Amino acid sequence: MELKTKIDAEDGKQDLVITREFDLPLELLFKACAEPEIVAQWMGTKVLKLESKKHGSYQFETSDAKGNVVFRANGVIHEFVPNQKITRTFEMENTPFGVQLEVVEFESITDDTSKLRMHTIYESVAKRDQVLKLPFAQGINMAHNRLQEIVSKLK
Repeated sequence: MELKTKIDAEDGKQDLVITREFDLPLELLFKACAEPEIVAQWMGTKVLKLESKKHGSYQFETSDAKGNVVFRANGVIHEFVPNQKITRTFEMENTPFGVQLEVVEFESITDDTSKLRMHTIYESVAKRDQVLKLPFAQGINMAHNRLQEIVSKLK
């Protein structure tokens, strides 16, 4: 099965670009990345904090069936332009990956379709390559598929 979310990672560079077209109007796609209730649904995680504004911050957490925290991520939102752009840091706690910078841009294609483009910059080529060795592409595709499915119902 072809993955709808594309990841462009040039050899020897410390960044990558993730792109995905959605059958969603621009406003709904942006909402899916900015509203805590919607983010929690498609990411399948608890949103402890999501301040969708310039100088805002966020924290996500996922626990297993026994209540043990298995994933925690947080960051700071540096730029927040509704329906256009979110620039933020992203850090997964208790991992060797370090903090990354994400520039997420939203583009309208038609009245009913839109595109998400995420430019992610890592501390080093080695850290980026370490992330790419994980089932990263499959994970982000699964998340984006859930985003499409869940947000389509909000139309």
